[in-house]
Order: sequence, then structure tokens, then C-alpha cells
Amino acid sequence: MNDRISREELVKIYNIEITFFDELVDSGLLNIQTENEIRYLMYEDLPVFERFTNWHYDLDINLPGLEVIHDMLQKMEDLRNRNRELMNRLSMIGNRYGEE
Repeated sequence: MNDRISREELVKIYNIEITFFDELVDSGLLNIQTENEIRYLMYEDLPVFERFTNWHYDLDINLPGLEVIHDMLQKMEDLRNRNRELMNRLSMIGNRYGEE
């Protein structure tokens, strides 16, 4: 399949420890597919993997820190979406009453 990359290839390309990749998976920060005992990351998940790799290796953030940051960013995104939804509802209500 061309839409995924093996764990071994990622380790070589990004020059990371294989244990770091496994820790990301074990902590639930990365979702993988396994086929014939080979672990694969989907290409669509590469940006998330790269972000974690950069934070860990460039900023020296440990795994618990990555988990906290990821959780906070997810909550912020959820709040943005909820805010957008509420603003759309408010706009619709205003339009019903001739307000803009």
C-alpha cells in the first residue's frame, strides 16, 4: 500500500529511537495499522507524528508532556468548534428577527 509507511522506515528517515515511536503508540498519541507483524503509520497521520517528534527531540519535551500538550490542544480545538457552532446559531436567531 502506498498510503502508509512502516515504523522501521520512519525510524531511519527521522533518525529517532524506535522506542519513542512505540511509546507514542502505547500512549494512544499515534494510531497505527499492523500487518504481518509490521507496524505502519498512515500518511495522513504524518503531520501529527512530525509534531511530536519535533517537540520531543528539538524542545526536549518528554512523553507525559507530549500527552498534556496534545490533550490541551485537542480541548482548544473542541472549544473553537463549539464557539463557531454557537456563533452560527446566534447568527441564525438574529437573522430570524431581522438583525444582522
